[in-house]
Amino acid sequence: MSGAPAMGSVAVAGGGLTAWSAAAALKRRIPSLDVTVVTMPVPPNALADRMISTLPSIHGFHRDIGLTDEDTIVRARSGVRLGTLFDGWVEGLPDYVHAYDPYGAPIEGISFHQLWLRERREAALPPFDRYSRAAEMGRSGKPPNRTDDTFEFGLQFSLHLYGEMMRAYALHLGVAERRGPILDIELRASGNGIERLVMDDGGSVSADLFVDCTGPRALIRSRLKSDFTDWSQWLRCDRLIMADAPPAADLEVMDRATAASFGWQWRASSPEQTSIGLAYSSTHVREEALARELVPLGIAAASDAVALHQGRWGDLWSGNCVAVGDAAVAVEPLEWTNLHLAHSQIDRIIAMMPGKDCAAVELGEFNRQCAAEADRVRDFLCLHYVCSRRSEPFWKDAAAVAPPDSLAHTLSQFAERGRLPFHEEETFARDSWLAVTLGQGFEPRHTDPLAGLVTPASAQQALRTMRHSLDRPSPAIPTESLIDLNPRGAR
Repeated sequence: MSGAPAMGSVAVAGGGLTAWSAAAALKRRIPSLDVTVVTMPVPPNALADRMISTLPSIHGFHRDIGLTDEDTIVRARSGVRLGTLFDGWVEGLPDYVHAYDPYGAPIEGISFHQLWLRERREAALPPFDRYSRAAEMGRSGKPPNRTDDTFEFGLQFSLHLYGEMMRAYALHLGVAERRGPILDIELRASGNGIERLVMDDGGSVSADLFVDCTGPRALIRSRLKSDFTDWSQWLRCDRLIMADAPPAADLEVMDRATAASFGWQWRASSPEQTSIGLAYSSTHVREEALARELVPLGIAAASDAVALHQGRWGDLWSGNCVAVGDAAVAVEPLEWTNLHLAHSQIDRIIAMMPGKDCAAVELGEFNRQCAAEADRVRDFLCLHYVCSRRSEPFWKDAAAVAPPDSLAHTLSQFAERGRLPFHEEETFARDSWLAVTLGQGFEPRHTDPLAGLVTPASAQQALRTMRHSLDRPSPAIPTESLIDLNPRGAR
């Protein structure tokens, strides 16, 4: 039995975190590949390359390519993030925390949230997020115990240091660097793939596979036929204004997403920098109102706003070209999924690497999985808007939209008995969905009938015990057993 020859060479186009991460992963995990990065400036709307906040999945990506916490946290001076505090997304309700540690624990085999919902109808209980250890630590500014390997946390990058580290690591692994710009892209005679990249110095770059990490423009992938799936009917923020500020004076282990009258603001801080910004709908704001919104952020003007067209390519991989990061999926930074999606796409490229023929059946499965994951991320972000309750026109329009069918199914299941359906390609765990739905006051009409198997007395005692355990101070940890997760002195 014979098959198509294996991939021998890969050209990665792009100059940011996504491109260098893709190159390092490909060379580390498939050492036989000849990998070249064709570098070019990072566009302002390439959010996977520009957002400092990550999901906990970043650690799995680092492990897979051979990087340690000493590399990615200490030397690159990354901070720890335990979650996001959402402020003002529902008028009349307090802020809430979406963290990555479990919320409560099952009681006699019954899901915690079912019994929390039942018992709070009979007696006053703390909010749902007050039963999460990570959420409580985030509110207090306390970093996690590194000896506890069950604790989920993301990172806050010091972007220039992390980017320099990833580039140096890729070059150390044997990745070659070819500086752009690209003047032209030549297609194969058949029209179903890329022949070569023509460079401004008269040379060219050829490869068996081209990985497009050039940002939303998708400089290479856009040359091949495919449809773009538009998400703007559900995700209405179409402009971003971003700025950097000095790092916070005090440790910040939780970022903040604050609702504005026509969008939302963010603030996140690493040991080296603070990222601030505003995502908004240009059709719901006047220039003078936008200027007023920027004043408390410390941003002088809206002249640096970048356009955001949210959606994804119908097929990320077409012929011998695959789009990664913002070149594949353009989505606002709510919940910080941009780099996560890029890493997930990179992992799938490696795990599902086809032969040189790029057989349609193989590319079809890659595209199916990537589309399913991206669409479910879209659903999770849309959840924040359809469950919001604010009086401004932007928020009324966002909440009134008919959600995507997959999200509508999730909401209908949850609205009846608090159950969440299973999805294969799911980025966020069940507790993340619960944190947002319950944090924003979206509650089911009934609880699960199985909750009746736990007596009220047993449930109330368990709830008191859980809450009491979170009120107790954590035991002292020997200093020598820890890595400094938020170094601020040494460089």
